Amino acid sequence: MQPRFVGRLGLADAVTVTNAAVGFVAVVAASVDLGLAARLVLFGAIADGLDGVVARRRGSTPAGPYLDSLADVASFGVAPAMLVAVAATEAWTLADEPVRLALGVAVPALYVAMAVTRLGLYTAYDAEEDETEGVPTTLAASILAAAVLAGYTAPVVLVPAAGLFAALMVSTITYPDLHAQDALVMGVVQALAVVLTGHLGRIFAFALLFLASAYLVLGPRFYWQDALGYASIGESPQRK
Repeated sequence: MQPRFVGRLGLADAVTVTNAAVGFVAVVAASVDLGLAARLVLFGAIADGLDGVVARRRGSTPAGPYLDSLADVASFGVAPAMLVAVAATEAWTLADEPVRLALGVAVPALYVAMAVTRLGLYTAYDAEEDETEGVPTTLAASILAAAVLAGYTAPVVLVPAAGLFAALMVSTITYPDLHAQDALVMGVVQALAVVLTGHLGRIFAFALLFLASAYLVLGPRFYWQDALGYASIGESPQRK
């Protein structure tokens, strides 16, 4: 007997489901090596863009938008939240700093809750639009992961950042989709931050942090769109 998905899901869906598995591996890796977990989060961001490219070339399926949002929960909701929680639990103890430790767990939990909320709203209301309300989950996750690779692993940095993203993901701030060429540049920088180590790897982590933060701050007001050629950093073009 064949699995139910045979003949119903396409190649793009396979990439999406693989991305969900990468998100789980990133969660596991976070308890061992924060740098490795951050690289896996960025690898998931690259895969998130790749499934859109595959969908445009090979076609998508009705299940695609739902699979994409579910995968994003793992890779860009739970995994980056785990980065923050592990950094907090390693730095703060229940005996010495119980309030900080509680925040170090509660804020990442809120981040996951808001990521799930944002992805549900996106799938229901924004999937066919050229812009979306709230900070895209992939953008938030990429900034947190890039910060870790750039050396900003202190919970006093990561916990407030996660709290800020939790609020921004469900805000009404409108983000336009990235142009295809800009998404490609972002993907190349992400890939180099993933594969390179040492001083050179940190340089590309800083570059990614700068580019993603610039889009976070300036995108809603200054990023102009053309009528064609969109490719989103926040959600896969598969869902358009």
